[in-house]
Amino acid sequence: MKKYLSMFMLVCLLAGGGSLAGAVQKPDYEKYGRIAIAVVKEDYPGEEVVDYQYGGRQKVTETDVTDTFTFTVKEDGKPVTVLVRVTHNLKDNKAVSLSVERKTQ
Repeated sequence: MKKYLSMFMLVCLLAGGGSLAGAVQKPDYEKYGRIAIAVVKEDYPGEEVVDYQYGGRQKVTETDVTDTFTFTVKEDGKPVTVLVRVTHNLKDNKAVSLSVERKTQ
């Protein structure tokens, strides 16, 4: 009986661990989000980034996509919206281009 109980507990543990691994998986745009944050912090040194949103992905070619990130930065106490677009290749996972645009409010 102990043997079956131990096996049952092991199966439950393994089944639960598999679903946990799926929950921990990082989104595929995370690398480019870190790049976008670094660029915004470099362009606005000493200013506070108060909001960050992933705007989605657009397919550019068969292999290239553009991920869009929107930031709100407090510049001299006033909110400024900064749009960062990172175009990258899905096959080799390398950035192709990056653009930063300040949106007026």
